[in-house]
Amino acid sequence: MISFNRKLNEIGRRIKHKFKPNNRKVDFIIIGTQKGGTTALDTYLRQQHRQICMADYKELHYFDNDDFWTDNAPNYRYYQNLFSPKKSHKIIGETTPVYLYWNPALQRIYNYNAQCKLIVLLRNPIERAYSHWNMSRDNNKEQLPFLQALKAELERAKKQAPEQLRTHSYIDRGLYVKQLQTLWHYFPKTQTLILKSEDLKQNPQQTLNRVCDFLGVERIENLTPIQANSRSYLRSIDAAEKQYLLDIFTPEIRKLEKTLGWDCANWLI
Repeated sequence: MISFNRKLNEIGRRIKHKFKPNNRKVDFIIIGTQKGGTTALDTYLRQQHRQICMADYKELHYFDNDDFWTDNAPNYRYYQNLFSPKKSHKIIGETTPVYLYWNPALQRIYNYNAQCKLIVLLRNPIERAYSHWNMSRDNNKEQLPFLQALKAELERAKKQAPEQLRTHSYIDRGLYVKQLQTLWHYFPKTQTLILKSEDLKQNPQQTLNRVCDFLGVERIENLTPIQANSRSYLRSIDAAEKQYLLDIFTPEIRKLEKTLGWDCANWLI
């Protein structure tokens, strides 16, 4: 669940927006994946697109926070008041990358707005897992070495059941196919855009063109490349750790290639 400080911030924002309610529904959400470049995409749209209003802050955690869903009457007004659109904004959107992974989130989004467009960035799951572990370690949420943490994930998941793992889901979050199948259960593929994280990093203009075309807004001219949330590691992933993840993810990556028509050979090197 969200932290106590985050809850205080949300209460403050609720007071802030009390006298300027937003009645517009959210048009699109960047729903995943964690450590997949969502901060960069959010920043591009937030800072460089005049027709798009992004949420007042990244990662609202509305659809994955069970505190908002304790009854059958969720407070959508509270959610929408976390946006401050101007008349010049054609669409509004937000970024919370756990939504793709969190089981109830996609149905909740569908119930809120069945016409919502959803954007997914998928990163090499081996790199994603290592980045996730480094973040957890840096945030003092992980004490185990990387390989030991990977081997402990299943047991941690059993102890956490029936709830999902959040902090320590290094492998499970990288099982993309089942997450995409859940996404497409609720939303037609025409309302979803699935991108490779490395495409955003290596070819930002071309990737942002695809995003803008998908959202139905003008393209960004003279895009200024950015680098967001770049994290330095104390060391690179070692051979044993990589082989352990290759053994797990190779069948998954092959299945993803068939599902999306992608070539992910470089993920298996």
